[in-house]
Amino acid sequence: MGEILRPMGPLVCVVGARPNYMKMAPLVRALRARAGLPGIVLVHTGQHYDLAMNERLFADLELPAPDLNLEVGSGTHAVQTAEVMRRFDPVVDDLKPSCVIVVGDVNSTIACALVATKRGAPVAHVEAGLRSFDRAMPEEVNRVLTDQIADLLYTTERDAAQNLAREGIDAARVQFVGNVMIDSLRQHLPRAIPAEDTLAANGFPREFARGSDGYAVVTLHRPSNVDSYDALSEALAALGDAAQRMPLVWPVHPRTRANIERFGLASQVDAQRIALVPPQGYLEMLGLMSRARVVLTDSGGMQEETTALGVPCLTMRENTERPITVSQGTNTIVGRDRARIAQAIDDVFANGGKRGRVPELWDGHAAERIALHLDAWLAQPAVASKARVG
Repeated sequence: MGEILRPMGPLVCVVGARPNYMKMAPLVRALRARAGLPGIVLVHTGQHYDLAMNERLFADLELPAPDLNLEVGSGTHAVQTAEVMRRFDPVVDDLKPSCVIVVGDVNSTIACALVATKRGAPVAHVEAGLRSFDRAMPEEVNRVLTDQIADLLYTTERDAAQNLAREGIDAARVQFVGNVMIDSLRQHLPRAIPAEDTLAANGFPREFARGSDGYAVVTLHRPSNVDSYDALSEALAALGDAAQRMPLVWPVHPRTRANIERFGLASQVDAQRIALVPPQGYLEMLGLMSRARVVLTDSGGMQEETTALGVPCLTMRENTERPITVSQGTNTIVGRDRARIAQAIDDVFANGGKRGRVPELWDGHAAERIALHLDAWLAQPAVASKARVG
């Protein structure tokens, strides 16, 4: 038999925003552990550009420093997507990657997938097939379009394959591997920083997290919740109700904090019951979530993390692209409805809240399955030839 034709260029792994880091860290480790795979070039687009927070998250996740930082920065969705494409294009042209690996659903995901596809380089999309069926969400548009052009689609749950089939995507491109976000959680949970230490570091008494009622964790950043006076006022009213039952710890997104001030809503935040802290590192957030009595959020990743941790989650949206966290996990969709939120918190106090189970293959080994599959896929003659040409 002749020698297996192998792609020549590196694997280019793309991160752009905070949620990408948790997904990429275990993947980089798993890819590097397979001797048959090409080398890795880690590209940070700079979509999230807080240098101190980036460095902290990379250190928390034991993710190597990026080989390239495109330093794109902020902008409208169109401007940011276009700028990522403009800066990533010469990278692909120069490196001629064996495969470009993108994760999640941020602007960098679709931008880099588009560039790679137009340059003829294979694209692998990790966390494919998730759908909220709400095209008003920019992330939903990014997910749908990335899945259409990716050569490989790695899914976190079996139902994602049905979403992809409805969109005409060949099942041969789809591989169910589990959830790389949970790989990171399982690896780093033993290093999580206790909630009391995080509160103390931010000027709050440790007892804030030690009361008999426990505490809740809050995160809100979606434009639908924080970018208009009415929506943010409704959200704060609901959080005010929750704070009467137990103290809240709220790492506040910079845009959310700015809008609270801009709309004159600071008086709705009870400083005695709601601990407003700056955005926290990964290990701090793990510590806060793992000991929380309940989490109130509009984050997709936290819906998954709370399900893996067995912590009740109240999602302040009207839909989710992660329905398995509702059907099998600890998640309940409540929107900004004060009555629904109050009822769910009553259930937390009466019965411990929604429990559930950890979904299939959320076992800490998803990245290893991706590396194994990608290794075999790249060895196929047709794929190797495309990668060499691309």
